[in-house]
Amino acid sequence: MENNFDVIILGGGAAGLTAGIYLSRAKMKTLIINEGTAGGQMVLTHEIANYPGVESIGGYLLGSTMRQQAQTFGATIFNNSKVLSLDLTGDEKSIEIARKGKFTSKAFILATGGRSRPLNVPGEDTFKGRGISYCATCDGDFFQDKEIIVVGGGNSALEEAVSLTKYAKKVTIVHQFNHFQALEHYIDEAKGNPKINFVMESEIVEFFGDDKLNMVKIENMKTHEFSEMNIDGVFILIGYIPNTDVFEGIVELTNRKEIITTRDMETNIPGVFAAGDCTAKKYRQVTTAVADGTISGLAAVEYVSNKK
Repeated sequence: MENNFDVIILGGGAAGLTAGIYLSRAKMKTLIINEGTAGGQMVLTHEIANYPGVESIGGYLLGSTMRQQAQTFGATIFNNSKVLSLDLTGDEKSIEIARKGKFTSKAFILATGGRSRPLNVPGEDTFKGRGISYCATCDGDFFQDKEIIVVGGGNSALEEAVSLTKYAKKVTIVHQFNHFQALEHYIDEAKGNPKINFVMESEIVEFFGDDKLNMVKIENMKTHEFSEMNIDGVFILIGYIPNTDVFEGIVELTNRKEIITTRDMETNIPGVFAAGDCTAKKYRQVTTAVADGTISGLAAVEYVSNKK
């Protein structure tokens, strides 16, 4: 297998796949490396209804379509690949992958996305997958006619809480503040749903159960009083952590470990670009990831062309 590429993309979500489509169409020799399955966070979304030009589409199908497009234009894609080492300095960048070896390129695009943020309280690790979930779309149907909690107060938390009422008989939103950070229409929709209750200015401080989760301890952040609630499931939807640990000390990051880029998605290292949810940005949607992927792909084309 050829080990030298024009551009290597680390990450196969919406941003990485879009960059791969643009690069491959521009006849750039492109390698997309993904630690999981191509599609990223899209594959966890049951329905995407705000993608322009598409009335509604499953996240897995959209991700699969993007992957096929990139491959049709000539991109090489490695899924389920573990990165062993990374060198982004100098004119030639390199990456070593378990069982596949070392690959080099003239330019690099970092599009590693993020992962769900945990509460980090006692019992959370014990009951992951046994009553605790971080993906309403993935696990909602396991809680048919059950009573569940949604933790969070942003757009995703409220949107998913409403979505979960299709399955659960009761949804309780637990939020640490006395107000939500979501857009008004998400708040109105949640407050208008008769299946949804609210426990504000409160946090879950411990999870309990036997073979599976059956109770939580909740602390009121104002009075510091504790209460216990019998529950069938908890969905923790409090944001994400950028997948950038491997880039610390290599590219410039914010104090939240997000990659800092210019408007052309350039990092502080020449020839290294970044795109999608791993970058410092306010809004994280499939559409914004696609936009980042487009810009980083075109910028990488220009960089490599100038090098040639």
